[in-house]
Amino acid sequence: MKVSIIIPFYNCPYVDQAIRSAIHQTYPDIEVIVVDDGSTKFTEKINPYRHRIKYIRKSNGGTASALNEGLRHATGHYFAWLSSDDQFVADKIQKQVTFMQRNGSRLSYTAFKTVDSNNTIISEIRSAPMRHGTFKQRLLQGCPVNGCTVMAEISLMKQAGWFDEGYKFAQDYEMWCRLSLFTPMHYFDESLVLYRVHPGMGTARFAGGIANEAQQIQQTYSKLFQSPRRKK
Repeated sequence: MKVSIIIPFYNCPYVDQAIRSAIHQTYPDIEVIVVDDGSTKFTEKINPYRHRIKYIRKSNGGTASALNEGLRHATGHYFAWLSSDDQFVADKIQKQVTFMQRNGSRLSYTAFKTVDSNNTIISEIRSAPMRHGTFKQRLLQGCPVNGCTVMAEISLMKQAGWFDEGYKFAQDYEMWCRLSLFTPMHYFDESLVLYRVHPGMGTARFAGGIANEAQQIQQTYSKLFQSPRRKK
């Protein structure tokens, strides 16, 4: 089953490393979609890979709009998101597809490792499998999911709706909450993503905005999670 890897890109100096990690996956049935969200720098880093990717350029609208643009062009069964400053390990897609098929999962996430600007490993971040109800309660305390570890059926995302472009910073958190209304989110306890920690990263620059949006999301879903479960 084809996997659509979507890489939103905006003025990121590490984008070439992200693209290389995507196109060199051991899993053969992939498409790599790079959505240039109006970049004014580092676009030349994409040029050597243009023949291996779908390249879409759009006016600047933020991460959610870039992901949605990629999803509109995706032809895969599964969606995987890769930030332009992060990397997939070579067998990430292969292992996660196998995990999902074995477990009958429509939605999953994994452990990951943090790296610095030189790709030196800093730490490993792991979670633990949780029952669906426990996981939803955990979501209300904060987002335990690294978005670049997620794999989801695109049909599930069509059912739930695309990323909410009203959220500038926490669109991923809101999406995992929303998808959890439809299906369990399974945890695969293997580190398959290298998450880069650097001064220009969004979670550092926009911490205040992220916190404000997270609070809004928690207030919304604390009510929705109490409602009867939706049909899958």
